[in-house]
Amino acid sequence: MILVIDIGNTSTNAGIFDKSGDLVYSFKMASDKKRSEDEYGLMLHYFISQSALLDKLEGVIISSVVVNLTERYQAAVEKYLNIKPKIVNYKINTGFKISLDKPEEIGADRIANGCAALKYKKLPAIVVDFGTSTNFDILNEKGDFIGGIITAGLKIQSEALYNYASKLPKVRIETSKKAIGTNTIDAMLSGLVRGHAAMIDGLLNACEQELGKKAYIIATGGYANIISSYMERKFDTIDENLTLKGLYELYLLN
Repeated sequence: MILVIDIGNTSTNAGIFDKSGDLVYSFKMASDKKRSEDEYGLMLHYFISQSALLDKLEGVIISSVVVNLTERYQAAVEKYLNIKPKIVNYKINTGFKISLDKPEEIGADRIANGCAALKYKKLPAIVVDFGTSTNFDILNEKGDFIGGIITAGLKIQSEALYNYASKLPKVRIETSKKAIGTNTIDAMLSGLVRGHAAMIDGLLNACEQELGKKAYIIATGGYANIISSYMERKFDTIDENLTLKGLYELYLLN
């Protein structure tokens, strides 16, 4: 059994894969910078104990975009699970060439997404990852990671409207009833949800023009299904566990 941990800015997703590569258990925790390594260690121990798989763990791999939490999780895994984890960065075996101006800048989650995308064996490929930020991770026809796009995610956009426009309320991201909102909430949802969908449509078109051919589009993250329904170009695949699957593949490669 392999434990994979994906530490994001807002939340940390984790899962356990069996030897056949199936995700058999998963859980989520808040990415709280105030928690100590002991708190994270006890939380990991508790969640994994609920699955009755604690004694079957053979390895751990961690991806993180939060530097402070990387070291705490590493220490927590070593202390409470008695396993030295592998840490994802641009120096490990990724299974693809990182063709960026500064390879060291690539996020660990984006490496995992690229690795998972290769398993679909359909290139070029674009991963659209809906998280704190909305990221595009792009592999060309040869399977090289050639770059991507990073923009503010839906939650950030919603919070920005609330924080910087005094009369606008907090809104929960959900389906937009119609494009022309007849009240403040509907107007905001139209701008946020339909606007995000239109942005992704436009960016996908621009990326495919630069790639020179139609790409295989994979979406992951919590808002993928909501956004997809408002897009002209539908995603070829929505895989909520794409990043975790990529981490498992990275563990096998390393």
